[in-house]
Amino acid sequence: MTEDMNQVEVNNYKVGDQVKATVSKVEEKQVIVDVENSKTDGIIPISELSSLHVEKASDAVSEGDVLELEVIKVEEEALILSKRKIDALKAWDDLELKFENGDVFEAEVKDVVKGGLVVDLGVRGFVPASLVEDYFVEDFSDYKNKTLTFKIVELEKDKNRLILSHRAVVQDQKEKQKANVLDNLESGQVLEGVVQRITDFGAFVDIGGVDGLVHISQLSHQHVDKASDVVSEGDKVQVKVLSIDRDNERISLSIKDTLPGPWAGIADKAAKGSTQSGIVKRLVSFGAFVEIFPGVEGLVHISQISHKHIATPQEVLKEGQSVEVKVLDVNETEQRLSLSIKELEEPQSSNYNTSNYELPEETKGFQLGEMIGDQLKKLK
Repeated sequence: MTEDMNQVEVNNYKVGDQVKATVSKVEEKQVIVDVENSKTDGIIPISELSSLHVEKASDAVSEGDVLELEVIKVEEEALILSKRKIDALKAWDDLELKFENGDVFEAEVKDVVKGGLVVDLGVRGFVPASLVEDYFVEDFSDYKNKTLTFKIVELEKDKNRLILSHRAVVQDQKEKQKANVLDNLESGQVLEGVVQRITDFGAFVDIGGVDGLVHISQLSHQHVDKASDVVSEGDKVQVKVLSIDRDNERISLSIKDTLPGPWAGIADKAAKGSTQSGIVKRLVSFGAFVEIFPGVEGLVHISQISHKHIATPQEVLKEGQSVEVKVLDVNETEQRLSLSIKELEEPQSSNYNTSNYELPEETKGFQLGEMIGDQLKKLK
C-alpha cells in the first residue's frame, strides 16, 4: 500500500471507482454493505446517503437493498462509499436534458424550509416561495410529501445549484387554456362563469381561464347603482358572450341576457282584471305610464284616469305618485299593458240633474280623445 491512502487499492478498488453493494446492516448514522468482489466491508456514512438531510439511515435505505456506490476513501479495514455521489452523477445528466428541453415533470416535496420547498431529484432541488404558486401562500406546511409538477428555471452543476418552479408550470397551463378558450369562443354562447373581481363599472367573470367583463348595464334588467348589489366575488353565474376582441383578449359578457325579461310571464303576474300597485313614471298628453313591476310599465289612458273629464293627466296625477290600477288588457308579446285608475274608483255623485247640461258634445269630445289615444297606442 502506498502512503497516500486515497490511492490504496483493496481487492482492486480505489477512490473514484463505482461499485455494487448489498445493504447488510442499517445503523443509526451509517450503513454497512457487502461490496461485490471485495472481502472488505463497505461503509456509507449518513451524510453520503442522500443529497438531502437524513435524520437516521433507515430513512434512506433498508437491509437487502442493492446499491450503486462510489468509493470516496480507502481504509485498511473498510471502503468508505457514497450513494449521494452516484445519485447526483446520474441525476445531473437527466436534469440538464430536462432543463434544455423545458420539460415538465412530477416530484415529491421532501421538506419545507425557510424560504421555500426542497425536492430530491438525486440532487437537492430548491423551490423558492415566490415560485411555488401564482398566488400568495402564507403557510407551506401542507406541501410536505405533496407531489407537484415542476420546471427547472436555473441549473448550475459546478455550484450544485438547482432551482425549480411550480408557478411556471401553472402559468403555462393557464396561457394554453386561455388561448384555447379564446379560439373556441363565439358571440351568443351562454356559459357558466365565476365572478373574480368587482369594479365601479361592472364585474369580471372567469369563463374557464380567461376573464370577461359584465358591464354594470348588463348585470340586470333593472337599474343597478353598484355591481356589488347584484353579484359577489366567487358567485357562479350564467353569462352570454356579447363580443370578442381576440387581439386584445377582451370579452364582453351579459348576465342580463340570460335572465327572464321583466315582461316574461306578465300575463300571469298581471292577469286581465287584476288589481296592481304601481308608481307613476311619466305623464304625457294622452295619459300616464305606471310601473307595476321593475321594468314593466303600462299605460293609463287619459280616459281611464278619472270619472270626471280632465284636459291633462297633470290635473290629477304627478310623477312618483303611488296608485292602484286595474289591468284592462295585457299583451306579453308586444309588451303592452292597458291600465285603469278610474275602474277602481267610485263615480262621484252629483246633486244636480245632468240632463240640464248638453252632454252630447262633451261625450263626443271624450270619445274622440279615446280614439286619438288608441291610435297613439298603435303607433307606439
